[in-house]
Amino acid sequence: MKKTIVRVLGIGIIAIAIASCANKNDANMVKIGILHSLTGTMAISEMPVRDSEMLAIKEINAAGGVLGKQIKVIEEDGESDPATFAVKARKLLQDDNVVTVFGCWTSASRKAVKTVFEELFGLLWYPVQYEGMEASPNIMYMGASPNQQVVPAVDYCAEHLGKKMFLLGSDYVFPRTANRIIKAQLAQLDGVCVAEEYVPLGHKNFGSIIAEIKQEKPDVILNTLNGDSNIAFFNQLTEAGLSAKDFPVMSFSIAEEEANVIGAKNLAGHLVAWNYYETTETERNKEFVSDYKKTYGADRFTGDPIEAGYIAVYMWAAACEKAGSFDVEEVRMASKGLSFTAPEGTVTIDGANQHLYKQVRIGKINENGLIDEIWATPGAVKPDPYLSTYAWARGL
Repeated sequence: MKKTIVRVLGIGIIAIAIASCANKNDANMVKIGILHSLTGTMAISEMPVRDSEMLAIKEINAAGGVLGKQIKVIEEDGESDPATFAVKARKLLQDDNVVTVFGCWTSASRKAVKTVFEELFGLLWYPVQYEGMEASPNIMYMGASPNQQVVPAVDYCAEHLGKKMFLLGSDYVFPRTANRIIKAQLAQLDGVCVAEEYVPLGHKNFGSIIAEIKQEKPDVILNTLNGDSNIAFFNQLTEAGLSAKDFPVMSFSIAEEEANVIGAKNLAGHLVAWNYYETTETERNKEFVSDYKKTYGADRFTGDPIEAGYIAVYMWAAACEKAGSFDVEEVRMASKGLSFTAPEGTVTIDGANQHLYKQVRIGKINENGLIDEIWATPGAVKPDPYLSTYAWARGL
C-alpha cells in the first residue's frame, strides 16, 4: 500500500508540474501523447515506463522546454488490449493532434498501432526490447533488437549452462517470433529445444508446465512470459521446491521493478538479458537513479524499459532541436545518427533502421532484488533487427 501511495503521489506531483508549465499559454506549448497500459495484466511493467517518460518531460520543461515550448502531455490507457491501443493511438493523432507519442510494451500492441501511425504519418517512440523483423519509418525503436538481447543470451546459456533449453512464453507475437529465432540458433549450436509452451497473457496456473520441466530436465528455461504471469510462474516454481540451482531461468521481460513485485526470494540466482540495470556503473546512471527515486520513492527501482522510455523523450527533444521543427518527417530525418549520453552509456540512432546501438548485458538477480551484471559486450552493438548478418537466420 505504501508503495502504491508513493507512486500515486509522485505521478501527481509531476502531472501538476507539467500542467502548470504547459497551460500558461497554449501558443507556448507542444502536445505529445503517452500511451501505456495503466490497467490490466501489463500495468505492472508499463506504469514504471510511463513514470520515467514523465520524469524526462518534467526535466526538459524545467530546462526551458523544446524549441522554446513547454511539453503538454495527453495521456491514454491502452488497458493491456491491442485493439484499445489502436483506438487510443488514432485519438491522440487525429483528435488531440499530438506531434509524437511515447508508448506500448507488447509487440501485439505495437503492431496494432503501427498501421495507425503509418496511415496518419505519426511517430511512435517504442521503449521495449522486441523480436525484430520490423523497421517502420513511423517507429523509433529504443529497446534491443534480437541481436542485442535474445541471440547473445542464448549464446551465453549454451556456453555456461548447457544446450538443452525449455521455451516458455506468453502466446503473442514477441515470444513466438523470439522462439523461432532461438530454435534456428539452437540448430546452429547443436543444441536442442526439449519443449515449447505458450500460455495466454495473464495466465496463472503453471502446475502442468512445471511438471513438464521436471520431466524434461532442461539445462535452462528461456522465459518470454510477459506481465503478471511471471508472478505466478516464479511463485509456483518456488512452491515446487525448484530454485535457480535446479533449473536456471533466463528471462527477457523481467527487470528490477518486476523482480521486486515477484519477490527476490523467488528470483535469486535466475538470469536476465538487457542493455541496462539499476546497478550499471556510469556517472549518468547515478544521477538518473537518484532523480527517479527522489521523484517516485526510495522503494522504487529503475530498469531497462524504464531507462529506454527516459531515453526516448530526450532523443525526441534533441531531434526536434536539431530539426528546428516538430514536423514528423523533419524530426525523423534529424534523428539519423543522433547520439545521447544515457544512463546505460552512449546510445546512437542507426539512420538506416531507427534502432539504437546498445551494449548487451547479462545479469543475475541477487537476494535484494537487484541485478548484478555478470557479462557484457565490449561496447555498443549495431542493431540488426532482421538478423541479416547471421547465416543461420536466413528464411526467418
